[in-house]
Amino acid sequence: QVHLAESGGGLVQAGGSLRLSCAASGGTFSRLTMGWFRQAPGKEREFVAAITWGGVSTNYVDSVKGRFTISRDNAKNTVYLEMNSLKPEDTAVYYCAVATPGWLGSLPSKDYEYDTWGQGTRVTVSS
Repeated sequence: QVHLAESGGGLVQAGGSLRLSCAASGGTFSRLTMGWFRQAPGKEREFVAAITWGGVSTNYVDSVKGRFTISRDNAKNTVYLEMNSLKPEDTAVYYCAVATPGWLGSLPSKDYEYDTWGQGTRVTVSS
């Protein structure tokens, strides 16, 4: 059973940057496809980014392309989300998640394609 713990959230001004971390324990992290999602107040949870086990392939929601970067360090069992040029609309609780093994085709981007979730870290971007 994989356990995930996010960190790095906080309050930042528009245009600023944050780096979120998600530390995994209890599983074979290097074989896991990982994703980041977010949920803004009053809205449904939204896919943000995903990365394959080797870090070769990534996928992003259009609204963060060019601003956010997902990466991973398998030696540290950690996946990161570097967020630059933050906007107030990026305000949300950010969650990391483990994709259900056996996915085919495009990197998973639906929350039902992920079966393990962290507790989330809050990001607030002020205007």
